[in-house]
Amino acid sequence: MAQIEVKVPQLSESVAEATLLQWHKKVGEQVARDENLIDIETDKVVLELPAPGAGVITQIIKADGATVVAGEVIAILDTEASAQTAPAAAPAPQAAAPAAAAPEQANKGNVAMPAAAKLLADNNLSTAQVTGTGKDGRVTKGDVLGALSAPSAAPAAAAKPALAPVAAPSKAGLESRPEQRVPMSRLRARVAERLLQSQATNAILTTFNEINMQPVIDLRNKYKDKFEKEHGVKLGFMSFFVKAVVHALKKYPIVNASVDGNDIVYHGYFDIGVAVGSPRGLVVPVLRDADQMSIADIEKKIGEFGQKAKDGKLSIEELSGGTFTVSNGGTFGSMLSTPIINPPQSAILGIHATKDRAVVENGQVVVRPMNYFALSYDHRIIDGREAVLSLVAIKEALEDPARLLLDL
Repeated sequence: MAQIEVKVPQLSESVAEATLLQWHKKVGEQVARDENLIDIETDKVVLELPAPGAGVITQIIKADGATVVAGEVIAILDTEASAQTAPAAAPAPQAAAPAAAAPEQANKGNVAMPAAAKLLADNNLSTAQVTGTGKDGRVTKGDVLGALSAPSAAPAAAAKPALAPVAAPSKAGLESRPEQRVPMSRLRARVAERLLQSQATNAILTTFNEINMQPVIDLRNKYKDKFEKEHGVKLGFMSFFVKAVVHALKKYPIVNASVDGNDIVYHGYFDIGVAVGSPRGLVVPVLRDADQMSIADIEKKIGEFGQKAKDGKLSIEELSGGTFTVSNGGTFGSMLSTPIINPPQSAILGIHATKDRAVVENGQVVVRPMNYFALSYDHRIIDGREAVLSLVAIKEALEDPARLLLDL
């Protein structure tokens, strides 16, 4: 018997431990080399652990939901065994419940996530009764809640002992207000930790300005069709925002700096983080050397980040570092906010929804598509002057995009 230990891969320096999400193989099943065995969640990304060789899983040491560290052995793989000769699962439970085996086999991919599994158990449901919409057919908490609210969930609910509303009206009233306790994901817990760290260690202030988006809108409308035909990607607004930010950071380098103890670290490069919403929560992939990227390069990279975030494929390298962050809450309809700095950075730009508003130009009231920009900054190293002027530089660049070309 030639055995291979399946180990947790090396994690990044800032990640101490991880959580095993879901095994895709069971003891006794054949696996191919590089086939994904299990998803591993860190506080930054979800990693896929490929099989180190072809063979049969003879032992699973760490089950779903276990906390692990880099290099820890979580399973044993026999490279000389076959699925037929591998240790079989205990036959007694299968023989005792042959009727339950068929639904489970039919719903093979429907593995319940931990929060969903608890809801299923509490409501006498099985994964066979719920359609999983998560990755690889996983049943999520939302899937279970949807099944419970659907008419088809009525028979399962009816299996519970009925409560007499007259005999126990208060208890029946409480049941009409359900609660559920769900543990934070590693990503959510890490985000919470970093936000508290940011507010505890930074002297955060926010300055605001309003931007007339008409020039950028006109420029985009004029060239968007040719741009997409030439570069194979749609022309959005984020590339203009990133370019305007880089333009301002070059003028006021302190806004691109960070604090390290009693030192101020000035960065001679422009790594711009772009906040992206994902099924797991907020992530901030980084555009490396954004000053050297074209508008098309930025649009392509942001599109790639968005797809990777949706699929849970962002790498630790793509989420690490960054000297400044842009957060566009306007895509969700936000009108105004005060964004929290992403440590160890010293500033973040919050962008909001563009709305037609009445403004005064040359003594006349006119309607313009206006956007409120918010720059939160660490007042320990950035004075109000630099913060205000850098935001004014962003405003001027967007209201007169030729400045970006002429570097004015």
